[in-house]
Amino acid sequence: MSAPATVPVAKKPTVTILAALAKAYQDIFAEDPKAITLGEDLADPEGGGITKMTKGLSTKFGDERVRSTPISEQAIMGAAIGASLAGYRPIAEIMLMNFTTVAMDMIVNHAAKLRFMSGGQTSVPIVIRTMTGLGFGSGGQHCDYLEAWFAHTPGIKVCAASTPEDAYGLLRAAYEDPDPVILIENLPTYFAPMSFELPDAGHRVPLGKAAIQREGTDVTVVTYARMAVNARAAADVLAGEGISVEVVDLRTIAPWDRETVLASARKTGRVLVAHEAVKQHGVGAEIAAVINEELFGQLKKPVKRVGGAFSAVPYSKPLENAYAPDADVLASAIRDLLR
Repeated sequence: MSAPATVPVAKKPTVTILAALAKAYQDIFAEDPKAITLGEDLADPEGGGITKMTKGLSTKFGDERVRSTPISEQAIMGAAIGASLAGYRPIAEIMLMNFTTVAMDMIVNHAAKLRFMSGGQTSVPIVIRTMTGLGFGSGGQHCDYLEAWFAHTPGIKVCAASTPEDAYGLLRAAYEDPDPVILIENLPTYFAPMSFELPDAGHRVPLGKAAIQREGTDVTVVTYARMAVNARAAADVLAGEGISVEVVDLRTIAPWDRETVLASARKTGRVLVAHEAVKQHGVGAEIAAVINEELFGQLKKPVKRVGGAFSAVPYSKPLENAYAPDADVLASAIRDLLR
């Protein structure tokens, strides 16, 4: 006898982070004639850069507003900063986050400091989009998470999304911010269908506001980007073991939402901070230090951190897989906090 047919359960439609970001571009350009974007191969006929995010954008809005540039990160950033000072609102794409190092002077000494250096007379409203992340065997010069460098720089906001809705809302909010915002996008999660609605044009994610993506009572996981995806997966597994995990997705790394994080830490008494970036001197160290300072004597266990190995990212697939925490590593770290 054949097994009875199962009735499918209605689910939200699936959408990708890539599609959400592409829609954000379309909506921004339709609404604001001062919106421009520049980066390598963004304009048609090549169209869209390596992910094809902006494919068709120059055909619709013109190649004066959608500029393909030479392979020069300094030129991209210099032009974006100059355009912002002239009244435009540029979205600059630095293809991979490691390549921001070529334009560090422009980003750190100019974009981040011009408001201060001008005594508040001018601002630099630019969005710097950049991609990174393990998963494609790209090697040590193409997939580092360098958010701690920029979070350490006054004058720059740093964001990273783990869902399509947040990717759309963060790009829209970053675009409207009067100061430079770096939007870090995780390349391996671009194409993964997720059960979220494609946001409407009014959707914004306030910069500096974390999201409690899953409520729990036993352990708080503070994370962002792909580690938030892994944390949600770990929480699902641990729920079957009777462990209740609260997942706090920072969404904005600088400035980070201290109030939400501290409230969750106070509730559960156990905290794990996780990121794909190298563990040493990372964002997790700052968050762990603040939690310990503010909640000294109230925690049930010391704050635990997990992160990438203190190494260049390996090219070898098995070594790359072992480099940064996956859902199994997060689940193991959470179990350790409950022992």
